[in-house]
Amino acid sequence: MGASLGASLTDLVGNTPLIPLRRIAAHVAPVEVYAKAEWFNPSGSVKDRAAWNIIRTAIQDGRLTKGKTLLDATSGNMGIAYAMIGAALGYRVRLVIPASVTPERKVILNAYGAEMIFTDPMAGSDGAIEKARQIYAQAPDEFFYANQYDNEANWLAHYHTTAEEIWRQTSGRITHFVTALGTGGTFVGTGRRLRELNPHIRLVSLQPDSPLNAIEGWKHMPTAIMPKIYDPALADENIEITTEEAQYVARQLAREEGLFVSPSAGGAVAGALSVAERLKEGVIVTVLADAGYKYTSERFW
Repeated sequence: MGASLGASLTDLVGNTPLIPLRRIAAHVAPVEVYAKAEWFNPSGSVKDRAAWNIIRTAIQDGRLTKGKTLLDATSGNMGIAYAMIGAALGYRVRLVIPASVTPERKVILNAYGAEMIFTDPMAGSDGAIEKARQIYAQAPDEFFYANQYDNEANWLAHYHTTAEEIWRQTSGRITHFVTALGTGGTFVGTGRRLRELNPHIRLVSLQPDSPLNAIEGWKHMPTAIMPKIYDPALADENIEITTEEAQYVARQLAREEGLFVSPSAGGAVAGALSVAERLKEGVIVTVLADAGYKYTSERFW
């Protein structure tokens, strides 16, 4: 998926850098901690991978045509990825979004020309999912319902790209893969392929410690609508992360590593460090879902 002269926008999806975390992880040496810098994707987040694979698959099998509108529920990043690709390829995009998403996300989606329908912020992403299902049920012929939470093309994007990149970038040395659960696509797709490449790799999933959290994009699986693509049997361990931990580590990454990332990315590194602190040796990889630019209005900074 690398860039080339005259490459299309979607050719830029994937092949993101793997960054060593040296200062913030100095106390766990000789354990090595690395993070995938997913803001290098063209819309600025890991969701470009799944969005492009969902759209590409639907175009190939005829479910998405120029006469239909792409519809989905999103907490932000997937919607931005849909909107970017839709604008680039000439497809209409309608997104159902909790009204609590950051103002920066709303501005970006508006810039791409996506139609937005806002739902009760207290209902979170589940409320947006229920509304999207209602819209689709009322006019199924008008829409391609992308359904990121249940769409196999979501996790397959990571199976074919993210996992292969991590394996190559670590020269097969990875011992632990640690990442958060939202749709479950990144964890399931990457984890399944890494487990095939080395059955001894430990897979650690991260969740917020409660349904009332402020980690954008994360799901508290025990209380949420369970994504069909999520495989609860895949993880060797699940770690709960508090909002405060995620925000604290996001600030530390900016100040100690020069990485201005989202609270989600901060939570991912918090989880990776908690795993590293229990080891004597190992190579841990996590995923920085996006940069911090869409969160500048949040007060925790």
